[in-house]
Amino acid sequence: MDFTKVKTYSIKGRKGKVNIAEFAKISKKGAKFADFYEGLPDILAVKNLKALVDGVIYAYKRKRMVIFMLGAHVIKCGLSPLVIDLMKCGVIKAVALNGAGIIHDTEIAMVGSTSEDVGAGIMDGSFGMTKETAEFINEGINDGCRAGLGIGEAIGKKILDEKLKNSSLSILAAAHKLSIPITVHVAIGADIIHQHPLADGAAIGEGTMADFKKLVRSVGKLGRGGVVVNFGSAVILPEVFLKAINLARNLGCGVKGFIAANFDMYTHYRPMQNILVRPTQKGFGKGLNIIGHHEIMMPLLYQAIVERL
Repeated sequence: MDFTKVKTYSIKGRKGKVNIAEFAKISKKGAKFADFYEGLPDILAVKNLKALVDGVIYAYKRKRMVIFMLGAHVIKCGLSPLVIDLMKCGVIKAVALNGAGIIHDTEIAMVGSTSEDVGAGIMDGSFGMTKETAEFINEGINDGCRAGLGIGEAIGKKILDEKLKNSSLSILAAAHKLSIPITVHVAIGADIIHQHPLADGAAIGEGTMADFKKLVRSVGKLGRGGVVVNFGSAVILPEVFLKAINLARNLGCGVKGFIAANFDMYTHYRPMQNILVRPTQKGFGKGLNIIGHHEIMMPLLYQAIVERL
């Protein structure tokens, strides 16, 4: 090879993926959040975040569906007040939780703390054997089943009816009070309350089936500018969402032109495929993936939204 014949070209004619107009801006002392937000570099994940915020505001102003699907870790990170406020503001119009979500939500409402030491408890079989938690939730599910209620509505109603001292911090209670659809999607055997004698598989199954149908109705309204956000669920809710959007389309709902966003600490296969890629392919929607710790990303998303309301 004759290296003297290497071909080059001028940088002046080359298009770059990054330019200085997109760089971060320096904030002055006393700057407001809006200044900080506008000063973020308009690159990579920030583009996704800003596209999501714009989409949520668009949906809010045009009364489109906004669904937040939440893993239990979001509640354990102390983020319930932000979710509840977005519900009260009329931004979030439907909420979906996994089975663990109702446990942490209920314990916060009941005693103001949650999240036990799994490693220590599993050695002697005491993990998940808290009496009050299991009795409250299982009784709520069983009573709700007899009344024809899904799990989300049943537990939210019970938290309010029994006036639990921290009910103002319960997403379930807020949803029931605001008449916002809240659904719970359970894998039997995955949650601590299933270890207890009061756990009724038939009631759990019937309750979560009712909630699945309720979620399908919400997903069917995502078209023409709706938004669905999956925050912290890597398996259950992505799988449920894929079937929900498929069923909604099967029943004639034109679920097109929506934004699907996923927040997690890592990139996982199921959220990527079942929320961001498969449902939005062929121009049916837009998928946005944002990686970061929930306790940082949720407040950032929340503040960016409320600044625009």
